[in-house]
Amino acid sequence: MTQATPVQLPAEWRDFFALTKPRVMTLVIFTGLCGLLAAPGSINPILGFTAILCIAMGAGGSAVLNQWWEAQLDAGMKRTAQRPIPAGRMNRTDARDFGILLSVASVLMMGVAIHWLAAIILFVAIIYYAVIYTMWLKPRTPQNIVIGGGAGAFPPMIGWVAVTGEITLMPVLLFTIIFMWTPPHFWALALFVKTDYANVGIPMMPVVKGEKSTRLQMLAYCIVLVPIAAAPWFIGGTSWVYGIAALGLSLAFFALSIPVAFRTVTEGDRMLPEKRMFGFSVGYLFALFAALVVDRLLAAQGVIA
Repeated sequence: MTQATPVQLPAEWRDFFALTKPRVMTLVIFTGLCGLLAAPGSINPILGFTAILCIAMGAGGSAVLNQWWEAQLDAGMKRTAQRPIPAGRMNRTDARDFGILLSVASVLMMGVAIHWLAAIILFVAIIYYAVIYTMWLKPRTPQNIVIGGGAGAFPPMIGWVAVTGEITLMPVLLFTIIFMWTPPHFWALALFVKTDYANVGIPMMPVVKGEKSTRLQMLAYCIVLVPIAAAPWFIGGTSWVYGIAALGLSLAFFALSIPVAFRTVTEGDRMLPEKRMFGFSVGYLFALFAALVVDRLLAAQGVIA
């Protein structure tokens, strides 16, 4: 790949931190923590903190590697042009080395401090995002975010497995919820920044298949998400507290997708329905996983059966 803008200023700690995509990492840490807290059994608080730290480091490391690889693409998009590498505040090689250091350290620490099953899943998550999604899927197929959605779906599974030491149906369902949530969440954003992707040749769904197809697919994913989000309740993994919250949140998400699916954007349109759907999608995941933890805490205190 060609070199990004020459470095003008020495990188600061803020630039290294920015490379980890802290806003995205917030959701990663939260879902990982919820998986850990909702899992049956218990874990020493220090080990629990270590597991979440490893998840954060792994997510940050893969985000750094993503920006190292896509530095030239980021330079061509308004939304990402001010990131540390394209803005000329950091050398690409330094970013690459930082990403590798975080990634390797996170896996080794998880394996030594917690156990190697959780470390293996974390390793797969890093490779999934940094290599499979970033280097292979994203520049080649409009299904990039559909298949690549698995990268962001691992944290609650890792948190759960850190406690239990095994992969069961519940962590798989938590993975599946985020996997199915990702396309409508990300395409809601892609609809109003599609020009950026088109300018740098990234085949995002709205660019390749058009807005109409993308909007209808978002609706379809939201429909499928309703029973999947409630599945932990259906199989007896949670009580009605989580179940009602999951159904209510998922139906609201579906309702917001309807005006997005069946409208035509005109020139100068501010795309408010799409922006509302994107904003709600972030809150949806926070609220859904918070409900999972509340359900677990209420059950542990004997408030619910």
